[in-house]
Amino acid sequence: MSQHKVVLLLGSNLGDQKKNIELAVQKISEGENEMLKISEFLMSEPVEFVSSNIFCNIALVIFTRYRPIQLLDFVKGIEIEMGRVNDSKVSGGYADRIIDIDIIKYDELNFKSKRLEIPHHKHLFEREFSSVLLKDFI
Repeated sequence: MSQHKVVLLLGSNLGDQKKNIELAVQKISEGENEMLKISEFLMSEPVEFVSSNIFCNIALVIFTRYRPIQLLDFVKGIEIEMGRVNDSKVSGGYADRIIDIDIIKYDELNFKSKRLEIPHHKHLFEREFSSVLLKDFI
């Protein structure tokens, strides 16, 4: 099985945001993924919904053996395990969340399905906080 280089963005705006992100990173690592690079924490306002809760975000580069949909299932499992109840793809809108893990890039793959689009267009081209986090990762 080959290794794939993947860029992830993690965010949290409920509870102890930094601890939530640190726990998610630990769970990603425990899934036999190799950590290559982790950004500094970045605080940002919510995007595309209104909330008084500020987000804490990081970017993460990993090597993984998971194929794209397997990786999506893996990170969604972490979100659920950590207490996330609303997924924006299911609910059709954004809301406060304990943890959010997005797959931004997967090697140089272009992939689109109902559940996953790689590269993640909004994070790469539309969201200012993402461009700050990803400037040294892409």
